[in-house]
Amino acid sequence: MQHLEEVRNILSDVLSLGERKNQLKEDSVLLGNIPELDSMAVVNVITALEDHFGITVDDDEISAQTFETLGSLTHFVEQKLAG
Repeated sequence: MQHLEEVRNILSDVLSLGERKNQLKEDSVLLGNIPELDSMAVVNVITALEDHFGITVDDDEISAQTFETLGSLTHFVEQKLAG
């Protein structure tokens, strides 16, 4: 996962995680585990990912599984970049 660090940094910046960013690994659970990651934060994270990577995310592409772990979110971004 070549974009893991970038996705981690974006997530940390949007959610203002500070030093907690360093605890986020590929298999770290996001939804339900990070209190700051509510529905509005999900929208902000998607917008930040779109801006950073130059991708477009349609509403029907996002599911709870997308935000299940840092790895699943990174995989989603990498699929969008490849597509």
